[in-house]
Amino acid sequence: GMKPGPDSIGIVAISHGCDGIAARACGLVGLEPFKIAKLLKDRTSWLRDCRRMDVLAEFNTDAGGLLELLYIQMYTPTTLALPRDFCTLRYTSFLEGRNVVVCERTFPVVNGVPTVAPVEHFVRAEMKSSGFLIRSYGSVGSIVHIVDHLDLQPGSVPEVLRPLYDSPSVLAQNMTVGALRYLQSLGQEAEADLALGQGLQLPVIRTLCQRMARSFNEAVNSLPDDGWSSLASDGMDDVSIVVNASVSSGFSGQQLSLSDKLLSINGGVLCAKTSMLLQNVPPALLIRFLREHRSEWADSEVDAEGTATIGSTIYDVSGFGRLGVSYAPVPLLLAHSLEQELLELLQMECSAFVQDGAVLPKDQFLMQLCTGLDESPVGASAQLVFAPVNVSISEDMPLLPSGFRVVPLDNNLLDGYGASRTLDLASALEGGSGVVTPVGDSGISTFPSRSILTIAFQFPCEVHSYEIVASFARKYLRTIVASVLRVAMALVPNLSSKFGQRQLPGTPELLMLVQRILQAYREWFGVDLMRGHTATINGSFKLLWHHPDAIFCYVWKSFPDIIFANQSGLDMLETTPDALQTVSWDKTLDENGRKTAYSEFADVMQQGFGYLPAGMRLSSTGRPAAYERAIAWRVDSETMQCAAFMYLNWSF
Repeated sequence: GMKPGPDSIGIVAISHGCDGIAARACGLVGLEPFKIAKLLKDRTSWLRDCRRMDVLAEFNTDAGGLLELLYIQMYTPTTLALPRDFCTLRYTSFLEGRNVVVCERTFPVVNGVPTVAPVEHFVRAEMKSSGFLIRSYGSVGSIVHIVDHLDLQPGSVPEVLRPLYDSPSVLAQNMTVGALRYLQSLGQEAEADLALGQGLQLPVIRTLCQRMARSFNEAVNSLPDDGWSSLASDGMDDVSIVVNASVSSGFSGQQLSLSDKLLSINGGVLCAKTSMLLQNVPPALLIRFLREHRSEWADSEVDAEGTATIGSTIYDVSGFGRLGVSYAPVPLLLAHSLEQELLELLQMECSAFVQDGAVLPKDQFLMQLCTGLDESPVGASAQLVFAPVNVSISEDMPLLPSGFRVVPLDNNLLDGYGASRTLDLASALEGGSGVVTPVGDSGISTFPSRSILTIAFQFPCEVHSYEIVASFARKYLRTIVASVLRVAMALVPNLSSKFGQRQLPGTPELLMLVQRILQAYREWFGVDLMRGHTATINGSFKLLWHHPDAIFCYVWKSFPDIIFANQSGLDMLETTPDALQTVSWDKTLDENGRKTAYSEFADVMQQGFGYLPAGMRLSSTGRPAAYERAIAWRVDSETMQCAAFMYLNWSF
């Protein structure tokens, strides 16, 4: 069934318990029906996640309608899963009174053979009955009804990512409400509702925003048919390096250099990218902080090393900063859209210097696109993307974007806040901020407890210098990752901040225990517990210690005794490493837990592993902490019987 939001000028609803995910929206747009239909049918012009849409065949019907066979490719928002594609049949019918209806769904498989063969590097998804109805509304414009119903095959992605592919709220934000925002922005352009600077025309602003977002998506996806290929890993899986020898991918055949220096015809682009899990960090808050405090994640020592290693040209072209670089305190606003999307021009102030006999200019500029800056949106990602530019801005200027994207993961984006809560979506249809915000009885909005941070930085370089630039790019990105994670931890509303900063209790015995925990998990489940699992004991310990789920290790004596908890586990129990030994296992059980805990522990020790349903644990202060489910496995030891328990997606 559908759960509607407030009844106002427009209504937005998302699916609950249906097959796949669905969203529905209705809004008033100041455009005539035929123009709206033409705009919505051209997905690549407004849906930035749409990589391509090809019309494979089209037929006119006897009733005057149009039947089209489409092939659609969609970008993936992270580096952790493959992009999706669709093969659909779309029917357009023109009704009386200038009304238009467009229906679309996946083209049926004929005799077990798909109309379009599976495409490598894509997962074939399904579009169920979708489309839009446009009704003329006098001289005001048109009333637009939009329905999106998709099955994105969530079973094909890692488990941690499945909520993203099974969330109707994400679908509503990205596609359904996004389409209405786009139409509204076009309908209101004549009224100058967007604040512009530098005399830029609105179509130019739209084109630049579209190009920035799409080019960043290209870097994150790095598909082979765009010319991308992977370089060999350096032994660690945290950063991926891909190269593109075709400069047309990022620059549309334009010059690359901002210092009147051209890369040779053998040049290309190298991209360093990674994705990681964050917990309890609001996407908008993190992106706002990264935007306002560049010095917190730009590392001057690494910049200086990069300058010495691969030359300063890369900095002039890429705009990642270099030793001696500072930024103007206030960026120049180029555009501010209805959905709080900012397009800015940021001036980099640096000392001029001489290289290769040429005096490089003192000041450079970054064009910066910020999206999703409203606090606590449900299902909406936040993004900071920037690219070096000349001060003379045009819609066809070369762009090589890099940046950050934070995507919420919770699959309980609506229901997790309680049945009494609704989606405040009317403002999106009345010229408000255009975000979906969960509002509880207290009036305080909340944010997803989990999100995926994706970082991608692009470097122009010559083919013969790929390995040198790759080595620098890995170190540069790892430094940025460390800085961003430090910022993220500082921004987290720390549940256990009263316990202060804790040192990692990495004694040799504990390091060996952690190694056994990870090895046992791999033996019982056939996969590594954590992405980025390293060969060093210290590296493994740090990964487990900072794992977002609460992980405990118990030793069986007369009853289970807690001998280890990672940082999330300590937060769950509201205790410290030193006080962990004083926490009694049975005191962490609620009434229902006491009835089954001993038998569950015994089953794990006998079978080797087990899965536990959703339940509750009590902290050392008696506060209940709910978890979605738990995984347990036996940890073999020569001297004692141990078992590890991992409580997933817990919260107070």
